[in-house]
Amino acid sequence: MNPKIFVGAAVVAFAIIIGVVAFSGSSIISDTGTFFPSSEQAQILPLEIELENLSITEVTETAATLEIAFKVSNPNLKSVILQLVKYEIYENGVKIKTGQIGERPEGMVTGSNYFTILSEQPTMLRDKITIKNSGNTPELWSALMNNTPQWKVKGEAFFNLSSMISGGENHITFEFP
Repeated sequence: MNPKIFVGAAVVAFAIIIGVVAFSGSSIISDTGTFFPSSEQAQILPLEIELENLSITEVTETAATLEIAFKVSNPNLKSVILQLVKYEIYENGVKIKTGQIGERPEGMVTGSNYFTILSEQPTMLRDKITIKNSGNTPELWSALMNNTPQWKVKGEAFFNLSSMISGGENHITFEFP
């Protein structure tokens, strides 16, 4: 027997398998095990964000270093992509710093500075913040030196269910006294 016949038959069989998979339709299996067309929007529960820590790590006459940590939990059955957490830190009602963890894609997506939040375990997001002493806020600096600030943190988070570019964007706001 000619070996070219066996190779040709294998190539044809492989092409048929690829064709069947490629043109089998655009249905996916949902979390409940049922099929639904990919044009339907999957329901997504909002992420749960907690302020885990806001502490002063170092204070001098010229600058103060703070550390902030957020605990992010996912109540969905599938993983969620968290793009960005923006936050504002207030001390005694006065905004002292704005920061962010991650970034939102704009225009061409060039990097992947986002976080995959799994449903099984929470994810900790941390950031270090440096505040310069301008001399215009002696009350703030006194509270930082004595470790007695009255913090308030406000912010918002932007996330998607499956990827950064598919589906609608979701966001939540949060506030911690």
